[in-house]
Amino acid sequence: MSQDLYVLDMDGMQQSAGDVNDPTNLVFDYMRRIADVIDAMPEGRLRVLHVGGAAMTLPRYVAATRPRSAQVVLEPCVELIEQVRAEAPLPARSGIKVRPVTGQEGILALRDESWDVVILDAFDGGLVPTDLTSQSFVEQVRRVLSPGGIFIANLVDKPPFQAVRDFVAVSRDLGSPLVGMEPATYKGKRSGNVIVVCGSVPPRPLGEPSPLEYRTWMGQALASSFGGGKPHK
Repeated sequence: MSQDLYVLDMDGMQQSAGDVNDPTNLVFDYMRRIADVIDAMPEGRLRVLHVGGAAMTLPRYVAATRPRSAQVVLEPCVELIEQVRAEAPLPARSGIKVRPVTGQEGILALRDESWDVVILDAFDGGLVPTDLTSQSFVEQVRRVLSPGGIFIANLVDKPPFQAVRDFVAVSRDLGSPLVGMEPATYKGKRSGNVIVVCGSVPPRPLGEPSPLEYRTWMGQALASSFGGGKPHK
């Protein structure tokens, strides 16, 4: 690992990590998968909305790989924002704007069809807030996504994956969703990160990992494995 690795501990867990000198060096596997989705999108600048900031690892990645991209981070914890700014400042002229508001509040102020990518990567007490996976929030995501945009959500779950099932049900109208996770998470050895991508999902959105390293579901396979969820308002 790089000696410049910045690790953010919150709620008794390592919530985020990033290399301040090399933002493309992504330590956590789920962040690498989200970056793969972004990399699979058409070349050029992107407009990216981040719901949840932590150490700003993914905004830094986009700034490094897609220069001059417009990015907004919705992060309600002012203490966290100040800590990151002090310990791992954002690069000058990064194009990253941080707003100290919740995702639910912040998204209401955004224009229709104004974002190419919306990334949900937010935690409270080690869990994704349920109001950020609700039908009302996903409807706001649909409103602000541009034509051809994508919604990427990082969930934490374990078998029987009720949280994933419910989210698939609520986000299906955005476009055929894809679910990806590590085999250990799928087999129930531990709770883990589950990536859900929906909207105009690009080809091979999670890169080309070995089947032994990552599992993905789309279409009928996804419906068979993660169907039966119930959207909550």
